[in-house]
Amino acid sequence: MSDSVYVGHAGSDAALDRGWLLGHFKDVSDPRHSEAVEIKWGVHPQGDERAEWVTGEERTALLVLISGRFRVELPGRSVLLSRQGDYVVWGRGVDHSWHAEEESVVLTVRWPSVPGYRSVP
Repeated sequence: MSDSVYVGHAGSDAALDRGWLLGHFKDVSDPRHSEAVEIKWGVHPQGDERAEWVTGEERTALLVLISGRFRVELPGRSVLLSRQGDYVVWGRGVDHSWHAEEESVVLTVRWPSVPGYRSVP
């Protein structure tokens, strides 16, 4: 097997790094290391929410609902993701927060992967 191939399981691997599967924070020898993009498999129990809003965001983000009901709060707008495949995209500089209305699984893609930036859950 090539050192540039990684085969894993999102649920198992996500538990090792706060949900993050790919990004600058993975070891440079790991095929999941990327300075271009970050990918997260987020598993959220009902009622789970961000402790505080993210402000000063430096990346663009895509959040896709895999299962459950998940609400994303944006300035002046609340977006409910309720059907598998519903998604929302927001750009650099857009503050945000979120809340799991039901047990939810979401896939988040952010770009670029910004070294030194580490959000709190």
